[in-house]
Amino acid sequence: MVLVTGGAGYIGSHTCIALDEAGFDFVVFDNLCNSSQESLKRVEKIINKKIKFIEGDIRSKEDMQKVFTTYKIDSVIHFAGLKAVGESVELPLKYYDNNINGTLVLLDVMKEYKCKKIVFSSSATVYGDPHTTPIKEDFPLSCTNPYGRTKLFIEEILRDVYRADNDFKIVLLRYFNPVGAHESGTIGEDPNGKPNNLMPFIAQTAVGKREFLSVFGDDYDTVDGTGVRDYIHVVDLAQGHVNSLQKIAALDSVLTVNLGTGNGYSVLEMVSAFEKASGKKVAYKIAPRREGDIAACFADPSYAKEVLQWQATKELNEMCEDSWRWQSNNPNGYSS
Repeated sequence: MVLVTGGAGYIGSHTCIALDEAGFDFVVFDNLCNSSQESLKRVEKIINKKIKFIEGDIRSKEDMQKVFTTYKIDSVIHFAGLKAVGESVELPLKYYDNNINGTLVLLDVMKEYKCKKIVFSSSATVYGDPHTTPIKEDFPLSCTNPYGRTKLFIEEILRDVYRADNDFKIVLLRYFNPVGAHESGTIGEDPNGKPNNLMPFIAQTAVGKREFLSVFGDDYDTVDGTGVRDYIHVVDLAQGHVNSLQKIAALDSVLTVNLGTGNGYSVLEMVSAFEKASGKKVAYKIAPRREGDIAACFADPSYAKEVLQWQATKELNEMCEDSWRWQSNNPNGYSS
């Protein structure tokens, strides 16, 4: 049985589908602070079965023990965490408490119940401002905000856990920029309040929820002056977690892997691709650069192919078409 913490969220809900398709039995644990139980109801329709779900706070030892007492958990995919970069700068203690303290409680309970396999949802933010691209797993690590630091600190905690107990099997997955939605258009990214990522801003502008898209900076040393990022379809990303679980038992060290496409697209290239996929005009205005933003960030995905036999399969047009199908079917997300 796989425990999926934060499984009602954007990446978690898509991973539940991938787990089911691969034949894994799983239970979802989520406090629903930045997700909706509606996502799990829709996943149930897609996979045609009831999802085991426990609502609780990852920082509560009693809540975590309830999961491990109720179910025989043999591995964990750990998504649960706050993820808004801007908010993390304003409320660093909230992020350190939820993300780091929550992980410590989880690991403590895992150890208590002799569950020693974990796939951790990390982020390319741990590379800070990379000295060159594409980014390889052995690049220097640094962070420009508290959110990124929580990811980096948790990576270090997990490495220390392994050093203390080599029976632990640990995979650290460093995501680049997840976009897209399930092809059914019934589940997708539904950010509470202001989105953290580019694609929801584009989609919400196209559907008329926003007047225009702010493009932060057009004077970077890139193809058109706007920031370049590696966008990966959430369905490809979900499959990366399944491949990790399938390989985890054979590990003899902590495995750290980039999940990206290896292709960088600028903000204006994303706007153009979305306009083509949706048939809608996406109005935008150029705004000043944001502090902490970098010119270009994209992965070298070759190691993921080597160790996980995984690579991204979905192209930019499919990312945009699936995002538009989700947004146009659900203009107000899960509350539509």
